[in-house]
Amino acid sequence: MRIYSHPDCLLHANAAIHPESPARLAGVLEAIRAAGLRGIEWVEAPCATRAQLGLVHTAAHIARILDAPADAPRMLDGDTGMNAHSAVAALRAAGAGCAAVDAVMLGQCERAFCAVRPPGHHATPDRAMGFCLFNSVAVAARYAIEAHGLERVAIVDFDVHHGNGTQACFESEPRVMYLSSHERGLYPNTGLAAERGVGNVRNLLLAPASGSAAFRAAWRDVLLPALDAFRPELLLVSAGFDAHRADPLAHLELESDDFAWITRELLAIALRHARGRIVSTLEGGYDLAALRECAVAHVRELMG
Repeated sequence: MRIYSHPDCLLHANAAIHPESPARLAGVLEAIRAAGLRGIEWVEAPCATRAQLGLVHTAAHIARILDAPADAPRMLDGDTGMNAHSAVAALRAAGAGCAAVDAVMLGQCERAFCAVRPPGHHATPDRAMGFCLFNSVAVAARYAIEAHGLERVAIVDFDVHHGNGTQACFESEPRVMYLSSHERGLYPNTGLAAERGVGNVRNLLLAPASGSAAFRAAWRDVLLPALDAFRPELLLVSAGFDAHRADPLAHLELESDDFAWITRELLAIALRHARGRIVSTLEGGYDLAALRECAVAHVRELMG
């Protein structure tokens, strides 16, 4: 089991006071190290190349993030900002996913967790939004297809917010399946059940306060069977933990055990179809104590 991270990811800041803060990642790293899990190899995340980013993002968007003057903080929209370190942090986040794909495909490890920030699943091919600059999991998925010749890559997203950017990257790409559960009525107000792409997209909306039973039923009865039928050769995870009952930005009322459960279920499918290969990337989660607890539960189950 490998964990990819880099100190550069701790230097990015959206604004002086912002829910997507460096303390999130610092807490995750500290909690995983304190958990005493054996068999973890810690690897420094490399920077993604422009060619890798260009697999999903437009040249104009890449230039907007990487080439603008970095001498002063700036806001890209009402929620998403950058400081002098943000571009490199975003390169590390996307680079972690590509490096992890190489590692699992070349047999250097079976599973990897990318403990990085900024998150990525809201970033579209041409726009930064929702705290996200580049869509790291989408870059990793397209890289897996182009660099390793895969024909069936699945992206599972259990972040409480719909990954509109990831869906936008692949809704016309049958080699990538995108499955998401998310809370109804939350930002970015996308991800309806009727949005099916070319048959490769499955969205399941959950009502506020629906809790563990509804979350598990959605995955057990609808999303996991669809994933199993797809027979992915590689499983990528957008691991957001903001559906936890303590999270200040959502209301799904999940517990850390729910994230352990979904991770076990995903591992079982990966073992059936993908030689156990999973690359997971940190997305949301804004209560620091809950985020620490959930990340450790997720990593522990990934280790099998």
